[in-house]
Amino acid sequence: MVIRSINLETVCGITSALPQNARPEVAFAGKSNVGKSSLINALMNRKSYARISATPGKTQTINFYNINDELYLVDLPGYGYARVSEKEKRQWGQMIERYLHGSGQLRAVFLLIDIRHDPSANDRMMYQWIVEQGFHPIIIATKLDKIKRSQIQKHMKMLREGLSLVPGTKIIPFSSVTKQGRDEIWDLIETEYTVEKSGVSEDGE
Repeated sequence: MVIRSINLETVCGITSALPQNARPEVAFAGKSNVGKSSLINALMNRKSYARISATPGKTQTINFYNINDELYLVDLPGYGYARVSEKEKRQWGQMIERYLHGSGQLRAVFLLIDIRHDPSANDRMMYQWIVEQGFHPIIIATKLDKIKRSQIQKHMKMLREGLSLVPGTKIIPFSSVTKQGRDEIWDLIETEYTVEKSGVSEDGE
């Protein structure tokens, strides 16, 4: 996809009404420190459009990025940060649940998991919960540049087994440093979720 325009169009808090968008939405969920903002910036060919917080757990809103007036990338609140109160965790969970049930345009949910480690209890819980909501999440295995190329298949198997993935679930290894996996993610969005394919711009123009 050639990125012609980006607009952070809607920011929804705990009490905000969800937007009634007319274009497809693809959502991104993941643990607070998994690199979600870095992924979204890479997809948008921007270095810092999606804010990368120095403090995990700071994303407390659902952010809707309008891409080319064609689709929305939806950034969901991070989960699993220990210093967040139980009340806040419940509120964020309610926000995500309200979005998954309330969006009329949601086409796919991408779940980000750190490729270096066994999935955490929070990762397993989030995966199963998304499946129970009727979605088939695509797994993005982040921080690919942190492991050796020879270890990739071993770690992907670790994710499959650790999450007890539904057979056929797609895993896309991704690095925000090398941008490996970015084009594959866009190709999947474009071919599977009704966005016209036009190639990815390397310079963001």
